Amino acid sequence: MTPDVLRNIAAGLTIAIGGMMPALAIGRFASEAMRSLGRNPESAGPIASNLIVAIAFAEAIAIYALVVALAIKFV
Repeated sequence: MTPDVLRNIAAGLTIAIGGMMPALAIGRFASEAMRSLGRNPESAGPIASNLIVAIAFAEAIAIYALVVALAIKFV
């Protein structure tokens, strides 16, 4: 295989895995937040704020994967 083909495969795998794992993590975060809200509805404020921070960190990982994939592809 040529280096261009390998570079495209590496970039594709990087963004595929780097996008899939944070998406699964965000789904799990939301699921657990809804479960804890069902058990204790009075704690909606702290749960929501912590959920937003956790989702932001997971999305940051996906953005890092995008940056790495673009670096693999074009650099």
